[in-house]
Amino acid sequence: MELGVGLMNDASQRGGPAYVTGTQGSGSWGATGGMGVAGSQQTLPHKQDDSIPPIQGPWVRGWKRLLSGVGTTLSGLDRLWGQRKHQYPHLGSLEPALLPAEKPLSEWPVPKLISLFLPEFPIRPPQGQQQLKVLGFVAKGSFGTVLKVLDCGLGALLAVKVVPKVEVLQRDSLRQCKEEVSIQRQIRHPFVSGLGGSWQGQRHLFTMYNYYSTGDLHSLWTTVGCFSEASIRLFAAELALGVGYLHDLGIVHRDLKMENILLDERGHLKLTDFGLSRHLPQGGRAYTICGTLQYMAPEVLSGGPYNHVVDWWSLGILLFALAAGKFPLQAEKDHVAMLASVTRWDYEVPASLSQGLSLLLQELLCHNPSQRLRYLYHFQVHPFFRGMAFDPELLQKQPVSFVLEARAALPAPAEAAPFQDFDCDLMSLSTHPCPA
Repeated sequence: MELGVGLMNDASQRGGPAYVTGTQGSGSWGATGGMGVAGSQQTLPHKQDDSIPPIQGPWVRGWKRLLSGVGTTLSGLDRLWGQRKHQYPHLGSLEPALLPAEKPLSEWPVPKLISLFLPEFPIRPPQGQQQLKVLGFVAKGSFGTVLKVLDCGLGALLAVKVVPKVEVLQRDSLRQCKEEVSIQRQIRHPFVSGLGGSWQGQRHLFTMYNYYSTGDLHSLWTTVGCFSEASIRLFAAELALGVGYLHDLGIVHRDLKMENILLDERGHLKLTDFGLSRHLPQGGRAYTICGTLQYMAPEVLSGGPYNHVVDWWSLGILLFALAAGKFPLQAEKDHVAMLASVTRWDYEVPASLSQGLSLLLQELLCHNPSQRLRYLYHFQVHPFFRGMAFDPELLQKQPVSFVLEARAALPAPAEAAPFQDFDCDLMSLSTHPCPA
């Protein structure tokens, strides 16, 4: 038995639709997080599937960024599980279900549906999967499911994302799917979420990540509102270190936004979701229009050429929203209208901001990429960060108290319905996400 995966985002409340268009063929994915629809010559706006009940809570929304979803088709998992209606009496003592092993893939020659995803998704021995016990699901949607699992060998909580291969092929996203895994395997940084592992079965792809229960930065922002400048300084330093690290590896993220930043148990940041990222060597240029509208740099909206500097514009938009409690510009219906809005934008920062923060925002949100603040060194010597050590160990030394206080003030999550196996009705569980 196997699983399936995908998720939707409310784009109207989260920085506008994320989409992709361009001329770079099947290597383009676009979505408000994770894996979305590849586009080659068209703009694909985000759509919401009203048939799927919303899943509430920051512990759920934070993991939606690991998925994606443009469209309204239920995943293969939904269809499979919907074939049997499993009733749930009070079974609180049930043991967690094992992650179901797929049929061994030992045939030779290797079937094409297997070889297409090699080597990024190796064939994992069935006994390896038996080390994982499913504790519940975190989130679900039209293109997949994220499961909360326990690694019995390590005793660690993990998140496993399960993707139907047929969905990847139908959406023409094979190249980007493999590049996403390739990128995440390179990453070893305190403020960037790396990959715990990846493998494939006969019909599904599995990727594993650390499990973060505190939610995402967008959920925190909607709860807290405007951040203090001290908090902005800390988060900006952590993000600058993470983005600078990616650029040193030749990786451009292209979808840096609050929803793609998870919070660990101490309140520090983890940049995630590399569904739109790509390797771009220094001096290289890209042309694909992709990302989330309100965060997209002018040169991306216009179709390029552009380079790694676009991530610094996105960071400027993010910091502006944290400081002002709102985005500098409302999302438009498409990239053409958004470009016109950005071009007409008469830049003003709130008068309440300090001179250092105002200067930082002005330098990040410079329309001319060649004049934009674009190197980690520029952050380290910037007046706004005077006296701050850009050392990950020192930045993480203390927990971020206001993040933990905000989390404690949230209502307790609903208990997850217990289940014994995966032959059940997933829709009956959709209003009971796994508690943090």
